[in-house]
Amino acid sequence: MNEHPETEVIPTTSPASPAAPSPAPPTERIAVRTGELAGGSDDPGESGTVPARPAFDTRFQATTQRDPRPATLEDGSPRPYVTIVLPCYNEGAHVLKEIDRITATMNASEFTYELLCIDDASTDNTLEVLEQAGRDFANLRIMPFRRNGGSGTARRIGTQQAHGEIVVWTDADMTYENERIPELVRILRDDASYDQVVGARTTEEGTHKWARVPAKWFIRKVAEWLTKTKIPDLNSGLRAFRREVSLPYLRLLPAGFSCVTTITIAFLSNQHDIKYVETSYAKRAGVSKFHFVNDAYRYILQVLRMVMYFDPLKVLMPPALWLIFIGFIKGVVDMVRHPFYFPASTVLLVVSGLMIGSLALLSDLVVRSRDGV
Repeated sequence: MNEHPETEVIPTTSPASPAAPSPAPPTERIAVRTGELAGGSDDPGESGTVPARPAFDTRFQATTQRDPRPATLEDGSPRPYVTIVLPCYNEGAHVLKEIDRITATMNASEFTYELLCIDDASTDNTLEVLEQAGRDFANLRIMPFRRNGGSGTARRIGTQQAHGEIVVWTDADMTYENERIPELVRILRDDASYDQVVGARTTEEGTHKWARVPAKWFIRKVAEWLTKTKIPDLNSGLRAFRREVSLPYLRLLPAGFSCVTTITIAFLSNQHDIKYVETSYAKRAGVSKFHFVNDAYRYILQVLRMVMYFDPLKVLMPPALWLIFIGFIKGVVDMVRHPFYFPASTVLLVVSGLMIGSLALLSDLVVRSRDGV
């Protein structure tokens, strides 16, 4: 990771903003036992039926934790409750409108906050606009990158450097309902059972809409099957989550757009509940950085990679069993047609299935034996 200097750390409270209430009470976290795969086993009990899971699985221990960081920043100003991470790449024509919209919304809310704008080595005047905005908006913090790292890199580093307990991801292209950011934060503040809140889009307004809609539907269905969870919007860019919960998963984030898909699957695979709130989605301002073929391919790979990381049996064992089954049936047919003669194709099917199955069991053993997530 490169060290990226911050141009200025601005006090987190504006004279014009209303006084913030006392910090929210500590929230309960769900701690997964070391070495145990999230999701566990569904083996039936003595009665032969699978018992229904309670709201909090009894195999996990809920603990009360406080943010280990000091309550004040190095300059003595109070630590904000919310950090809004805003990646910016060639958004100079409209990023000021987005900043004004977000700050007006947050100033009208009850939350203390900082708006962390990350210039991802823009080639236009984005950085100049941000620097001017930093002088006009008291809650704005700027982090310029010397070379382009992608939206995933910007969000990862922004989350690591965030001062707030709650981190919000959004975009600077005027597409998301950023006026609803306080609503997402309130859900996390008031309900300790959720670790992430996602703005689920009800429409698709991106480029290549004719291809994006079926492709996203297919990828979302694959993710739902792999995680055993209904996912209304797999790759929404508007979301709020608890920073401390996200830290172990940040190293898994890729550099590109699929970072939002990754953090969704990471949370779901490790038993962190996510709440979805329907939001509208506007046509973006400026030029889209999304490339349909390359980014869709990366989405599929990332979904498979994340589930392989948490539950490799889900990916590898089905094809292994199918190969063994097909090889067995073909072997029976070969035995009837040509007694005691098994073609090379039959042997190859069975051996391939056994090899993939062995790899699945070995991968599962590695997952279950590692510490942490």
